[in-house]
Amino acid sequence: MKVVNRIKDSKDFAITIRQGKTVKNQSFVLHYKNSDLDHSRIGVSVSKKIGNAVTRNRVKRQIRAMLDSLIDYNLNKFDVVVIARQDFLNKNFEENKSLLSGLLINQVGIKNEEKQ
Repeated sequence: MKVVNRIKDSKDFAITIRQGKTVKNQSFVLHYKNSDLDHSRIGVSVSKKIGNAVTRNRVKRQIRAMLDSLIDYNLNKFDVVVIARQDFLNKNFEENKSLLSGLLINQVGIKNEEKQ
């Protein structure tokens, strides 16, 4: 995930969470809103309830890898904040990826590039 596609400022996180819509499942909470930019931006948040710093960083890397394979950042114009829930650790990578895909594509309406 390129830096331009990340939400890093805490104000942007707060605006997306406050003004956006929310969808959830057992592993993720997604807050999303339309963006004025010409590309999508993603923010990833992992609570201290999930584990220590090593565990939280591993979870963030996995979520970013899932997002890179699911989203075409230039095709969509959304700001999305992904929050990992504790049940994330109880599932493997593929199960979590399919849960995230279901939220992004079916609930939010984010399109991904058709890879041929």
